[in-house]
Amino acid sequence: MACFVAFQTATTAGAAERPVDFSRDVRPILSDRCFGCHGPDATTREADLRLDHKQDVFAKRETGAVVVAGDPEASELIARVTHADVDLRMPPAESNLSLNAAEIELLRRWIQEGATWEEHWAFQPIRRPQPPVSNDGSQWARNPIDQFVFARLQQEGLAPSPPADKETLIRRVTLDLTGLPPS
Repeated sequence: MACFVAFQTATTAGAAERPVDFSRDVRPILSDRCFGCHGPDATTREADLRLDHKQDVFAKRETGAVVVAGDPEASELIARVTHADVDLRMPPAESNLSLNAAEIELLRRWIQEGATWEEHWAFQPIRRPQPPVSNDGSQWARNPIDQFVFARLQQEGLAPSPPADKETLIRRVTLDLTGLPPS
């Protein structure tokens, strides 16, 4: 029992120190609880508010900015999800999507930490990584992929296998393409 309590305390402390990640922690809350009324579908959108676009979340509105980076108490998002009046609290009680205390605290921490908003990975520009340079694998590594593989083999303390002969390569390709050994 003491081990469980120690593990639980260590896990909780580690989780509290980890910075809030928008894609991992915040986007799922907004997606599950808010996008139904404040998402991409214009026919169901309420209050002319989209919580799936960065510019809408940080834009100034009549009631104040939805999110004020670094200041959760000035953020309309926190005011709405913690409102004392049940009729003004978001999400509405009848939606059965109310946020729990941990989710509210996560949103509060995200805003306090600066409310960083990473775009979905599909909209990130492609960055070509530089292949690792190694003097030992220059003969083995014939292309950038080989350089990455060789660097990982070195990291694991392994050596590359010798090159396969033509018959073995043909057998491997045939198995990959047809699922059957060559005849």
